[in-house]
Amino acid sequence: MFRFASSEWLAALALVPVLAALFAVASRRRQRALDAFGESEMVKRLTATVSVVARRWKAALLLCALALLAVAQARPQFGTRVETVQSVGQDIVVAVDLSTSMLAEDVAPNRLERARLAILRLIGNLDGDRIGLVAFAGDAFVQSPLTVDYSAAGMFLGAMHPELMPVQGTDLGAALRVSLDALEQGAREARVIVLVTDGEHLEGDYEAELERAVESGVQVHVVGIGSAEGGPIPEYDEQGQRTGFLRDEEGAVVTTRLDEQTLRAVSERTGARYVRAGAGGTAFDDLVDEISNVEGEALDARQITQFEEQFQIFLGVALALLLIEWLLPERRRERTAWAGRFE
Repeated sequence: MFRFASSEWLAALALVPVLAALFAVASRRRQRALDAFGESEMVKRLTATVSVVARRWKAALLLCALALLAVAQARPQFGTRVETVQSVGQDIVVAVDLSTSMLAEDVAPNRLERARLAILRLIGNLDGDRIGLVAFAGDAFVQSPLTVDYSAAGMFLGAMHPELMPVQGTDLGAALRVSLDALEQGAREARVIVLVTDGEHLEGDYEAELERAVESGVQVHVVGIGSAEGGPIPEYDEQGQRTGFLRDEEGAVVTTRLDEQTLRAVSERTGARYVRAGAGGTAFDDLVDEISNVEGEALDARQITQFEEQFQIFLGVALALLLIEWLLPERRRERTAWAGRFE
């Protein structure tokens, strides 16, 4: 089977005929300028050392080399090999708070973006671990199932927004229930939950779910997002333009604050850790290291088919053509030129 792993680079081949046309136009203009310079016999003697054929060969070699470089960049693959892969790691479910309070800007650029950055740092440190995403507000659902495809997890993370949630609130009980269910389906022994939230107005029967986590041996690490000073919750129209801030029934602007005391109690219940993202120091980095360095469980070996990379062939030929183009002189030897002048 033959394929290109990065076929978008093949579009660069369209530049080859364009460059060829530019070379041809430049050659014609050069010839017209010489014709206008003086008598043809005199011009012929003055340009006796210049080889038009050599110039054309150099242009052709350069164009061929560029075409081959584009093909090499597209990563042609043909031929396959079967590899046995042993996956070792743990299952990690990250539960992300998508209540509207996560849009507050008491941490820059806002709480939700700060949460995304923290989760991306965690994903970037994983190797062999499966990661899943759970979105929660007044309810909870699996946004991304457990996977080792970290780029896909990052894509699902980027799509998470309070608008996804049909019911607002902060139902921690639902978040833990859905997260634990996802871990049970994964059937690994090494399991952990990372709760990312501002912790304000927690709802649901989360005490029962924490007890379930303890019985299952699942630690619930908590990453707090926000500040003790808090900030207002911005409101937006359908076009994404800010229209003001959320107000209570009396018309006063609502201020949302990070509830660290409650979140710390949640983490301690399962013997896990609480850290505040962006608080300075190394606390969050230490948590990421602790999670990513846990000795995982070895899963059954599986066989995967890998395509053989063949770009080296095209790259090698392209470099050889560039070397020939560089070594090929545009001018004839002086001896030939002087011999022509005294005939």
